[in-house]
Amino acid sequence: MSEVTDLAVLEVLPEQAPTLYVENGLTKFLDQIRQSVNEVPDLSTAKGRARVASLAAQVSRSKTAVEKPGRDYLRKLKEAVKPAENELRRFVTECDTLRDEVRRPLTEWEAEQERIAAEKAAEDERLRIEAEAAAAAEALKKQAESDHEIALLLNDKFDRDAADAAAEAERQRVAREEELKRQAVEQTRREAEESAQRERDEAARREAALKAQAEQAERNRIAAEELAERQRTEALQRAAREKQEAIEAERRKAAEAEAARLAEEKRIADEAAARAANEAHRKTIGTAVVNALMAHAGLTRVQAIDVLMQIKDGNIPHTSITY
Repeated sequence: MSEVTDLAVLEVLPEQAPTLYVENGLTKFLDQIRQSVNEVPDLSTAKGRARVASLAAQVSRSKTAVEKPGRDYLRKLKEAVKPAENELRRFVTECDTLRDEVRRPLTEWEAEQERIAAEKAAEDERLRIEAEAAAAAEALKKQAESDHEIALLLNDKFDRDAADAAAEAERQRVAREEELKRQAVEQTRREAEESAQRERDEAARREAALKAQAEQAERNRIAAEELAERQRTEALQRAAREKQEAIEAERRKAAEAEAARLAEEKRIADEAAARAANEAHRKTIGTAVVNALMAHAGLTRVQAIDVLMQIKDGNIPHTSITY
């Protein structure tokens, strides 16, 4: 891939969301992004390093372009689910209330049957006591008949004792019957209250469970949104940082190029100055030699210059000019 080829800007249209944000639905985007950064820049150069930063920034931008509409689509899905959750909660509550209302006659009937059973048990106990009292009276009668002679002697006392015994037996029977009735009614009332309390506790438990589920769902939604926001912020910060790093790399590259240019210009200027200084130095020495030949050898200027050139060219043995 050419270093100057950038990834085309990815775009997800709203109507594409249902078919893209499914299992493996984004594979084609991943393949496209991988293909766009399939190169190995030279990290030993500023240009190569800047290219790596640019490729990484391309990936971040592509990720954001696909992720943001996906997050928006996910948020809409969650909002769409809320009415269903609320309606389902209302439906369950109404059904529980309706169930209790429908069952109330049966519950009351069961309580009444329990009360009737308790009363019947009390009545059976009363009959048993009466039977026992009758049997006791019969036994007492038989004893009285067998002890007729003694009874005749103790008739008054016996009658009083018998009356007292019969009265006491009747009192105990009535008291026991009343106690059994009271216990039956109390048992029925207590069981009815316990049943009603169990129903209330179960309803409260279901309501608490539904509330806890709703609160957990809300916490999950908030956490997901906060995570998405943090990721989006981090992506923006990372993209800005990578952009700044790329700018700094280009700035350093330009500064290095400018420094190299100035160094080259200085080198050329220094070489030119050196050449000019050397030429002036050689010219000064040459002028001094020519003047000396004219002054001391009686040569004309033209002859003196010719002798200087012959010495410089090495045509006169054992002589040289030191510059």
